[in-house]
Amino acid sequence: MLAIFILCVFAIFTIRSFVHHDEVMILPNKLTGRLGKLWDIAHQGMRENRFLRAEKALLTILKIDEKNAAAYNRLGILYAKQKEYKDAIDCFEIASSIETNASSLHNLGLIYYETENYDKASTAFEQALKLEDSMAARHIAYAKVQEKLGNDKLMFKELEKAVELEPNKESLSLLHKAYESRNHEEQAKIIEHKMKKMVVPDSKPKRIARPKRRVVI
Repeated sequence: MLAIFILCVFAIFTIRSFVHHDEVMILPNKLTGRLGKLWDIAHQGMRENRFLRAEKALLTILKIDEKNAAAYNRLGILYAKQKEYKDAIDCFEIASSIETNASSLHNLGLIYYETENYDKASTAFEQALKLEDSMAARHIAYAKVQEKLGNDKLMFKELEKAVELEPNKESLSLLHKAYESRNHEEQAKIIEHKMKKMVVPDSKPKRIARPKRRVVI
């Protein structure tokens, strides 16, 4: 189960394209163009793993707009990709303090999980779920922390919620393994039966939708 969850962690860190007008706050025209170019540099740098180039662009954005939560969140992702977890935590915490949103809190929880700070990870995931609880990936992450903390009842509840939201092979497999590991044979057989009945078009497995990072407007 841990290996699958780690894949979820790195999936959250995958860089996606953003529309510039969502990332650039309303500023004088002469700064808007410069910020747009800096975001282009940051995006390209992270896609190509040119981390120093991306970092310089993001830090320059923050010099111009020190309360840009999107830039802090992106900088946190950059540090996390390099396993610089302390700096990543600082960035996600700052992003959350500027604008509380589920994405920053979820990312913060992932880093706490990676550094085995399970109590703080649990708190971060719980806060993220209070803001946005409609995505299976958030419930799976919270379930994994509860497993580490020995809260089996809550772990099952969250995995069952994930299956309810997105009843695909991935979520069902996680719940099935959880039941098996706790010797809940009857429930495991029910889930196994559901998995066997599933038909995936074109032999392509369905994936759990990942939380979209929100940006400051």
